Amino acid sequence: MSTPYIIFIVASAVAVLLFLVLKLKISAFISLLLVSIYVGLLSGMPPQEVINSIQDGMGGTLGFVATVVGLGAIFGQMLESSGGAVALAHSLIKKFGEKRAPSAMVVTGFIVAIPVFFDVGFIILVPIIYALARDTKKSLLFYGIPLLAGLAVTHSFIPPTPGPVAVAEIINVQLGWVILFGVILGFPVAVVAGPVWGRFISKKIMVFPPEETTDIAFAETQNEITQKPPSFRLIALLIGIPLFLILLNTLSDVLIDQQALKETTFTNTIRFLGHPFSALIIATLLAIYTLCIRRGFSGNKVLELSTKALGPAGIIILITGAGGVFKEVLVDSGIGKILAESMAGSSLPPIFLAWILAAIVRVTQGSATVAMITAAGIMAPLIQEMNLTDPHRALVVLAIASGATLLSHVNDSGFWLVGKYLRMNEKQTLQSWTVMESIIAIGGLATTMIASFFV
Repeated sequence: MSTPYIIFIVASAVAVLLFLVLKLKISAFISLLLVSIYVGLLSGMPPQEVINSIQDGMGGTLGFVATVVGLGAIFGQMLESSGGAVALAHSLIKKFGEKRAPSAMVVTGFIVAIPVFFDVGFIILVPIIYALARDTKKSLLFYGIPLLAGLAVTHSFIPPTPGPVAVAEIINVQLGWVILFGVILGFPVAVVAGPVWGRFISKKIMVFPPEETTDIAFAETQNEITQKPPSFRLIALLIGIPLFLILLNTLSDVLIDQQALKETTFTNTIRFLGHPFSALIIATLLAIYTLCIRRGFSGNKVLELSTKALGPAGIIILITGAGGVFKEVLVDSGIGKILAESMAGSSLPPIFLAWILAAIVRVTQGSATVAMITAAGIMAPLIQEMNLTDPHRALVVLAIASGATLLSHVNDSGFWLVGKYLRMNEKQTLQSWTVMESIIAIGGLATTMIASFFV
């Protein structure tokens, strides 16, 4: 196969995917499977080999992703239903003070989005935004944009949220590196896109809170809380435990690889406890006990919450599996290797290419998840041939996450969710939320490109 023909296959595959999702309204899961078959047959793979690649890609990807995303979803549900997210926000506002409430909101969003899905976290916390705006007579955007920036950056950059977990697995990089770089590079981006941009745009767009909170989701959450909300320390500890264990595991691997540390029973124990499976099982069990059982939740209620959490997680898991199929077909067909060889002489850095791919799919069809999975599938075989180190691969993950954040507009469900709850029309949402998302995308690209010179 010639390079131009390979480029045609990949470009047409993306076009077919967008056509299936946008025009025919076929689910992303089925669309990715159809595109994978399309690529396999067009590249000359025998039909049976295409089927084998589908099975291998789905199984190989979901073995890791389904476990991590499933555990993460249950952990987040316990935090949400116990009132932990709201308690965290109130504690931070109290610590920062009302004058620095935007800073408190960006930190709240940054922490809450680690275990809780973006839209759920926003809906739970938006009544606090309303209350702050009523008290200070400021625009909702003064507090809303910082909260959204913190939620959006963490949702895209920091595992165990589904997006970076899925991309990390497809690209084959340790989650510890993604967490480390996600925190270091993501927080400054969240500050610029949040308090800095929020302070500016809130002077241009004045939107008022409703007279009283009537949010159903918030009310339902509050009805589940039987006692005083959990403490800030407990919530911070529960969220920090899995992150600390995973980072410790990554650090021990690096030290052993560099022969700075010998492999012993102790280091093996650290590796076991720090594996994402073990770390999230520990965190989830602790959350179930401290946030639910100790606070009077019945066993049936805990089971109900766990089952509820797996609904939205299942959709993400299946789409991620289909993305793994797409990657497997690109590898098995030889397309990935040929593309990597052609890129070897190109001056385009893999980080920038990854960002561009994710950005194109994101702007065209709206879903950040589909954009991340598609870009990861294309980039995975290229990165495999380039022999990039784990730190560089982690930066590629963040570049994909950044590109998949660009220009949220009318084809993105988040656009309408934010506009509705912050009481804005379409023009105001474009001027505030869409620009904020683009600041995150461009800021993420800039920080990952700069970091690539030092790792």
